[in-house]
Amino acid sequence: MAKLNQIIAMLNGKKNQAQKDITEVYKKLQKETLFEGISRTYQPLDEDGETQPPERKNVQFTARLAIDECRQALGKMFDITATQDFNNCDAKSDIVVDGQTILSDVPVTHLLFLEKQLTDLHTFVSQIPILDPSERWLWDENTDCYASEAFVTNRTKKTPRSHVLYDATTEHPAQVEMFTEDVKVGEWRTVKFSGAIPAQERNQILERVRKLQDAAKYAREQANGMDVEDQKTSSKIFEYLFGAQT
Repeated sequence: MAKLNQIIAMLNGKKNQAQKDITEVYKKLQKETLFEGISRTYQPLDEDGETQPPERKNVQFTARLAIDECRQALGKMFDITATQDFNNCDAKSDIVVDGQTILSDVPVTHLLFLEKQLTDLHTFVSQIPILDPSERWLWDENTDCYASEAFVTNRTKKTPRSHVLYDATTEHPAQVEMFTEDVKVGEWRTVKFSGAIPAQERNQILERVRKLQDAAKYAREQANGMDVEDQKTSSKIFEYLFGAQT
């Protein structure tokens, strides 16, 4: 069992590391190309037609992976801060959302900490990319991300053509005009991939963050306001916000 002064000594280091880790996650959220993928295959119309190599770009990062990294980045910092606060304050209150008690007997100091973190989490969730509403997306088990419906586009090739302006006569040769025509030679079949999440899912998470923010503020107002036992609050917080970790 750790001493309270040992917890306090470790806290700043955990907070600094958490800030660095969550900053890296923020940077990834700004790079839309990490969430995008595509698959294109080509089929010539004629068996002997010119072939084209397939094109593919895999999704490099997903919203769910960002959430997992957020859990990892903030989890230890949440827990060690809770360990300090729960053992260093007598004024406590429950955090209750829609009749569900998320955390019990939370000290005022930790409620203040949670209010700041929930503000940052609201910003984090707001940055999670959402699926392009102009596409119809379906979950693809093989790529572990969303895939659009396939769509087909034509590939054309310029083919020389001729047009006789004047027929040949005994006195003059025929006058012929040359031109090129775009002729369909094959089809591209394209499927887009995305590591984003539906807008409805993001909105639901944002609503839970806002409810938790309000509950934390209310709990702080309601609160009256050494060896330590380790506290593990982060798992309950993130399970409520993002669901059970898989």
